[in-house]
Amino acid sequence: MDLGLAGRRALVCASSSGLGLACAAALAREGCEVWINGRQPERLERARAQLSAGGVTVHAVVADLVTAAGRDALLAACPEPDILVNNNAGPPPGELAEWDHAAWIAALEANLLAPLLLVRAVLPGMRARHFGRIVNITSAMVKSPRATMALSTTARTGLTAFCKAMSFEAAADNVTINNLLPERIDTPRQQQMAERMMQREGIGLDEARRRIAMTIAARRMGRPEEFGDACAFLCSAQAGFISGQNLQLDGGSYPGLL
Repeated sequence: MDLGLAGRRALVCASSSGLGLACAAALAREGCEVWINGRQPERLERARAQLSAGGVTVHAVVADLVTAAGRDALLAACPEPDILVNNNAGPPPGELAEWDHAAWIAALEANLLAPLLLVRAVLPGMRARHFGRIVNITSAMVKSPRATMALSTTARTGLTAFCKAMSFEAAADNVTINNLLPERIDTPRQQQMAERMMQREGIGLDEARRRIAMTIAARRMGRPEEFGDACAFLCSAQAGFISGQNLQLDGGSYPGLL
């Protein structure tokens, strides 16, 4: 299927590895000119070289999304994106007693305010040009909260509410705003979760990964390319009638009806 994305400009945040890189790869494959982002220059350059091998134009922007200077650098590099994929590392799991005021502020800055301010910056231009696709990478915990992930859930749920509110008026101008809700996609984040389980339960890496996979109905972790392809479809010309939605990529694990 031709997704109608050739020549579109895609700004993909936090995309030097993991889910962001998977989304950037899928969009590059569809012919988008892609701007990728990260804080570590060497890792970002490796990602740029990897994506550029497919013959598309890929730009690398070293920037910290949590800072105003970082967001300004991204928008200076790609001032009129057709596609914005919001992504950022989530706060670590923990317990309520560990989360002081500073921890809550850090979570809100990284996973609510940074993406919200990028949406605010690009949405008017997308509406004026009558094409835009905004995809936020959030978390399955938005719909299935867990106490250990409350820092992440609280911030990401706020972003979900903001984007739902924005989606109503934007839809009339062919601008869609949707969220991807991953759970157990096989990225460095899952490696961190496995290592945490190893330390807590005194087990090896293979056993930790097996236990993680068994929490998923599909009995396996998701593949990053599966996630990236879902992102590309939400950005496509064919997805113009899908907006304000939360698409779960969780191997069928969500227990609810709606």
